Amino acid sequence: MTTNTTIGNNGATMSQTLLNTMNGTSSTSGTSGSASSSSSATGTQSPADLQNTFLTLLVTQLQNQDPTNPTDSSQMTSQLAQISTVSGIGQLNTSLSSLATQLSAGQSAQAASLIGATVLAPGSTMTVSGGKASSFGVQSANALGDMTVSVTNSAGQVVNTIDLGPQAAGTVPISGWTPTDKTGATLPDGTYTISAAGTINGAAATATALSSSQVQSVVQQADGTTGVMLSTGKTVPLTSIASIL
Repeated sequence: MTTNTTIGNNGATMSQTLLNTMNGTSSTSGTSGSASSSSSATGTQSPADLQNTFLTLLVTQLQNQDPTNPTDSSQMTSQLAQISTVSGIGQLNTSLSSLATQLSAGQSAQAASLIGATVLAPGSTMTVSGGKASSFGVQSANALGDMTVSVTNSAGQVVNTIDLGPQAAGTVPISGWTPTDKTGATLPDGTYTISAAGTINGAAATATALSSSQVQSVVQQADGTTGVMLSTGKTVPLTSIASIL
């Protein structure tokens, strides 16, 4: 049952629900199954409900103001600006959520076109088979004065170091490399570890090694973004695909 409270000397009344809203409290009593009752029980209101509540409070305030000390118009203007800002933020959040959903759907469609393609993604392996090496690469966020790739065998020995020289920022694909060791002998078949390094004005800089693999499927990751599953069994974000070979 709704109770009313008398305000001021002119007998104006205000519902308890409105007072609860003014005081930042909500009542969970009652058995009504309407949407408004549900909102009161959970302490949440839609932007339209907030606007209606605010306007009701404002009108009540004006009706019951002290005639000898009326409400400052600048305060009312400030209050109106605040409720407009809150309403605008709510509408903006709704629009951004809708846009994010559309972008996510677009990314999934884009990723689906990669199924079956060979791509370069962050990784640390390269394979040698029949005297040929699989494609690999290096990625750097900065221009490097010198970039190198070290090739290590299963015993942990560095069998060769590839000097790529100065490189601009971005992705440097390496394909068609003849797999040889430091003496020029062909490397035996197997899986090798690759690591990238670089320098800027003689100081060490960060570079990321890239491995080639085939895209097998498109997945939705735990954070809701689009990812791709590679033939290596690894799942990477779509944004980490550095190159399509």
